[in-house]
Amino acid sequence: MELRHLRYFVAVAEERNFTRAAQRLHIAQPPLSRQIQQLEETLGVQLFERNSRPLKLTETGKFFYSHAVQLLAQTAELESMTKRVGNIERSLSVGFVGSTLYGLLPKIIRRFRDENPVVELSLHEMSTMDQLRALKDGRIDVGFGRIRHEEANIRRIVLREEKLIVALPVGHPLLSTKPVLSLRDLVNETLIIFPKSPRPSYADQVLAAFDDRALKPRRIYDVRELQIALGLVAAGEGVSVVPSSVHGLKRDDVGYKELDDPTLVSPLIMSTRLLDESRDIREMLELIYRLYEEEQIPHVPRTDSGR
Repeated sequence: MELRHLRYFVAVAEERNFTRAAQRLHIAQPPLSRQIQQLEETLGVQLFERNSRPLKLTETGKFFYSHAVQLLAQTAELESMTKRVGNIERSLSVGFVGSTLYGLLPKIIRRFRDENPVVELSLHEMSTMDQLRALKDGRIDVGFGRIRHEEANIRRIVLREEKLIVALPVGHPLLSTKPVLSLRDLVNETLIIFPKSPRPSYADQVLAAFDDRALKPRRIYDVRELQIALGLVAAGEGVSVVPSSVHGLKRDDVGYKELDDPTLVSPLIMSTRLLDESRDIREMLELIYRLYEEEQIPHVPRTDSGR
């Protein structure tokens, strides 16, 4: 049994479909099917219930999956940390969701580059769920996302809980009739949510906030990203609930109103591989807390797990 067998198996188990798994792995489907069959023959067990649609793991397959994920994560950690110990080329690959660009992330990146000129820093926009997968695969070293999702061998540090606000088209009555809004004020509006995929995402956080209050928007409009949502708001197509940092994106055709419920927040979460204690990651975390204090930005107090 080789590592590639584990990667192939995990892809099929997570996609629950050989075609999608083959696309994810950038290989043809027939070779993937043969590799899974070979893996089952080597182990002498059946890992998938072949007649189920979508594919389901057998009980043996569920056991094998949990350990295969851990082994792959540990392999990625070992590769990444060994490279850093060698210190031949210091590099740090950062994944981020688009909405974090309107907060402190750009300043964090600039300051990190200024203070660590020997580190080659690369940025990759991707959803929170894609970040978790990329961390396991070793394609990124740090992720900044918004979804609370427990994952084996991933360390999650909640940096701050960002208040949610409402974006409305200029001239909308709600901009002038009330000092603050509630979600109930929005139920007769078209609610524009983002991103459309992959899910779960920030969109599900917004929808859950309505569900938790037994509210249902009149119409829901899914769009690909924040900028499209704001463009549609400006065009009068609806309203959108966005992180408060978006307020810094000055637009003449969009107005913002605060929400009256302090529990309506979206977390900003930094994710790394569980055992990765490299110098560059420690320095980035130190920098983040330092900038929060300099800018007097409310944040979640640092704990031992964030050291």
